[in-house]
Amino acid sequence: MSVRSFISIADLQSAELAALLERAAAMKRDRRSAGTPLRGRSLAQIFEKPSLRTRLSFDMAMVELGGHSSYLSPQEVGLGRRESVADVARVVSRLVDVVVLRTHAHETIEEFARSSSIPVINGLSDLSHPCQGLADIFTIRERKGDLRKVTAAYVGDGNNVAHSLMLCAAKTGLTLRIASPAGFEPLARYRELAQQAARESGARIEIGNDPAAAVRDADVVYTDVWTSMGQEQEYERRRRAFQGFQLNAALLAKAKPDAVVMHDLPAHRGEEITDEVLDGPRSVVFDQAENKMHVLKALLCWLLAAPAAGGQVA
Repeated sequence: MSVRSFISIADLQSAELAALLERAAAMKRDRRSAGTPLRGRSLAQIFEKPSLRTRLSFDMAMVELGGHSSYLSPQEVGLGRRESVADVARVVSRLVDVVVLRTHAHETIEEFARSSSIPVINGLSDLSHPCQGLADIFTIRERKGDLRKVTAAYVGDGNNVAHSLMLCAAKTGLTLRIASPAGFEPLARYRELAQQAARESGARIEIGNDPAAAVRDADVVYTDVWTSMGQEQEYERRRRAFQGFQLNAALLAKAKPDAVVMHDLPAHRGEEITDEVLDGPRSVVFDQAENKMHVLKALLCWLLAAPAAGGQVA
């Protein structure tokens, strides 16, 4: 029997994404009375990079669903160094029900999945952050309703977060404008995937280099760090390239008066976003952080075919 994994938002059909969002909303609404559908099930987290929100969200998702979570540090596993990726995958598959990987290279997750007999979840790679994408699109839906009537602006690096947000937008009918400095736009392969999905959903995905044009009359304004984990040696070059892309009060003023502000955290305050905006009344950044747990609960139940309330499998 084939095993479903979650390596990229591209792995989901639009209907599956919609069902996940619905189930996450129900689980958030009934958080204390949703039962323990994953009682007796176990999750392993194998991380090569630090994590606060993703790791804690998976831990608490499993706790609230009645399951168990184990964390394995880079020193304990050493993917591809201490032991081959394939061998680790085979061992982990014998001991737990589902595994989350947070890796430097996207190819590591793909290699692991090829040797795994259990569902594999991408907890972050250099190319994709699909769990964040779920939290992002869920937060936009929660705040703004019908995604087909929403325009979101993403200002900053065309990185793994932008790739996953772009695919979520394309599969839900959202209009997304991305503004990045020249040379820092999302990769062509993700742009092509997004445009393919957008043709089916009616979404609009626009890529440009002008932050003001992207933000104008937007319902949502999103930014991310200019220098991600593993890019520290590029800091000065990136800091210079991203001048003019800071999400500050002047830029936010170009959005709709009721526009909300998003950031996946951690934030480099005073760099890509100001304190005034991040801590301001239009910020939903900490709702966004909490929502990761709710969407991960829905994702885990879906991958492990756990019954939803009423005995139905979502």
